[in-house]
Amino acid sequence: MDHNKEVQKKIKQLREDYKITFGSDEGKRVLEDIFIRCHESSTTFSKGDSHESAFFEGQRSIMVFIKSILKIK
Repeated sequence: MDHNKEVQKKIKQLREDYKITFGSDEGKRVLEDIFIRCHESSTTFSKGDSHESAFFEGQRSIMVFIKSILKIK
């Protein structure tokens, strides 16, 4: 199998896995909690502490990835 096709197949399966995981009522509640904890609608800037800002931005990047793979706007 062509490497690109194999990668695309894995991505498609992973996207489906995420949809199954977060598609139930329980999964939707967990997803909502993740979005709150990972600064979906708040700043990641921490005045005077660039390390804390970077840490918060790392958390936020996970939320952005999950939204992207689930194609949530």
